[in-house]
Amino acid sequence: MSSNIQIERICSFCSSSFIAKTTTTKYCSLRCSSKAYKKRIKEEKIANSNLQTIQIKNQPLTELKFKEFLTVKQLSLLLGFSIRTVYRLINAKKINSYNFSKRKTLIRRSDIDALFEKTQIGFEIVIRPVEKRK
Repeated sequence: MSSNIQIERICSFCSSSFIAKTTTTKYCSLRCSSKAYKKRIKEEKIANSNLQTIQIKNQPLTELKFKEFLTVKQLSLLLGFSIRTVYRLINAKKINSYNFSKRKTLIRRSDIDALFEKTQIGFEIVIRPVEKRK
């Protein structure tokens, strides 16, 4: 079946104008069609790779949610704090911890959950006056 229509279109890949013989034509040539296909496949591969990377990064967090005892590093990852901040909270007795050796400090998950269930956390806020410079 041949078509006698001629429609002026703009190529979706190279943006040049061309005469199309069907209403569904998107590209001016086989070359533009092939390049657009390769570009689309490449973008899909990149999107899939990024999705896999995000899943791999989030995997430790999902595993940590079900652990009963956490190390300081795991707790800092779970809460989004620095390791030093977690140690400060332990030294200030805000978080209960258990030292099994010099290098092994564990925190019970139920203690962390109880910390967030409190209506008021005992952190102090210090407001200092701002000095004016001349």
